Amino acid sequence: MCGIIGIVGRTQVADRVIESLKRLEYRGYDSAGIAAIEDHHLVRRRAQGKIRALEAALKEAPVNATVGIGHTRWATHGAPSERNAHPQMAGRVAVVHNGIIENFAELKKELIAAGRTFTSDTDTEVVAHLIDQGLADGLPPLAAFKRTLDRLEGAYALAVLIDGEDRLVMGARRGSPLVVGYGEGEMFIGSDALAVGPFTQRIAYLNEGDYVAIDDHAAHIFNDQGQAVSRTVHQVSASAALVEKGAYRHFMEKEIHEQPDACQHTLSAYLDPIHGRARVPSHDSLPPLDFAQVTRMQILACGTAFYAALTAKYLFEQYADLPMDVEVASEFRYRTPAITPGTLCLAVSQSGETADTLAALRWCKAKGLATAALVNNHESTMAREADRMWPTHAGPEIGVASTKAFTAQVCALTALAIAAAAQRGRIDAAEEARLVQVLMEAPRTILKAMDVETDIKALAYELSKAKDVLYLGRGPSYPLALEGALKLKEISYIHAEGYAAGELKHGPIALVDEATPIIVIAPSDSLFDKTMSNLQEVRARGAPVVLIADADGAARAPAGVRVLLAPVCDPLIAPLAFATSIQLLAYHVAVQKGTDVDQPRNLAKSVTVE
Repeated sequence: MCGIIGIVGRTQVADRVIESLKRLEYRGYDSAGIAAIEDHHLVRRRAQGKIRALEAALKEAPVNATVGIGHTRWATHGAPSERNAHPQMAGRVAVVHNGIIENFAELKKELIAAGRTFTSDTDTEVVAHLIDQGLADGLPPLAAFKRTLDRLEGAYALAVLIDGEDRLVMGARRGSPLVVGYGEGEMFIGSDALAVGPFTQRIAYLNEGDYVAIDDHAAHIFNDQGQAVSRTVHQVSASAALVEKGAYRHFMEKEIHEQPDACQHTLSAYLDPIHGRARVPSHDSLPPLDFAQVTRMQILACGTAFYAALTAKYLFEQYADLPMDVEVASEFRYRTPAITPGTLCLAVSQSGETADTLAALRWCKAKGLATAALVNNHESTMAREADRMWPTHAGPEIGVASTKAFTAQVCALTALAIAAAAQRGRIDAAEEARLVQVLMEAPRTILKAMDVETDIKALAYELSKAKDVLYLGRGPSYPLALEGALKLKEISYIHAEGYAAGELKHGPIALVDEATPIIVIAPSDSLFDKTMSNLQEVRARGAPVVLIADADGAARAPAGVRVLLAPVCDPLIAPLAFATSIQLLAYHVAVQKGTDVDQPRNLAKSVTVE
């Protein structure tokens, strides 16, 4: 969710970069920088802190150029500092980057062995070195860029300048968005329509895996196979740029596809990938929470946030051995809960304004409990009133049915569970580093999960005819079953229920017949065989069954069961990978039914009254 702007222009670039970066401040950042081609040579200015610090640096050392790239950075690899700010440079190359390069340590080791010297702690610097190495090997810029892209693992958006290439900016995207802006005798690339909005309203949205070279008059776009392609140019009004659907039909569809970026940006606040540590965000006036001092957790939430919290219960109790209660806030506030010393009350909310959750938080605070709020709106009432604010960085979510806010919450809660496990001595440093590495793979895994969308579209036509649908799951897949049913109900108006698969025989199986589709969520974990037994029970009663499983699970599925493939991944991040399938399924069923996907009847984005 960091900000990128690239300009091949006709007028001074520094002021234009600053103008664009200011429009991207809502994304959050801790440093900013600019690189430009001045008198045929690459120059750079960077500053830690707010954009005004970069403006001061430019005032002290002005840049006289018409071609440049700029960036607002939220630290992932390396602490916030000028040396870690973007653009990162190596030899002839300057790079700005959103995302995480998962294999940066391996690449860095290789580059150091080849004699290259690093000056930052960032993963981004390896990209600059790889491109510069390609140039040193005699490759032209675009070929050196493509060779570098083929070596990168992870989710990223990139913008690149090369010393001596006076009218060239290159860009690429995988998992993080990037757009091309078409001006009059000048061209732009940016994180989104808002970034290029001050300069043009003619926008092309790059597809997954695309890379591009822009000059004064054109954008030369290529797909991930290196084939030249064209992308539709859209007219975007400047005032609507912040909430522009882009190439998507609905905001919900756009927000599902923004999840790799939202999760990466959220994880940057919780993970230290350099040292393999999970961290607890600190507060201005309080030290970071020590989970070793917490004897019990009470999570309060409503709707989708409640299901994210239920997912966290499995993680906190399994990894951190920390007892956790998760309650619907509207129930909690109207009974007389028993509280114990050492309890941490955590409110989970996208908006931070949900009336029931806020009231429950205030009740706990009045009883003297330590409180925290996990919120996407960092200036919300919950953020201000809780002792501690733990952020998610999903960005604006317009669709009423929550998607990227849900996965961002699960990412943050998973990271906190790892931190709690380490602080409570339940895992050693090696296991913490392993879990952190697994969680860092979540954005790429979510991106991979979207490969099944074509199959989901075909299934959606059949599912749209159903009157009732049951979702089944075990372990952390049980909250996903609840969330899948909620999504289908919210936007398609089909009655759906989620159940723990083991509860099937205790009543719900009476509903099963040939007209009741069953969606079974089953990663290849220790509970897979048990879930398959439940699948056989509903199949024996004639129900049409859809199994959401990874390749290992699909190979063990009974004949005649329809399978939606999810990525193979560690159980830690399986809820994130499998969430994408249930979201896409609900979305495409609703599209088939012709409902108002983004604003379903009777629902509001933030429930601020009872």
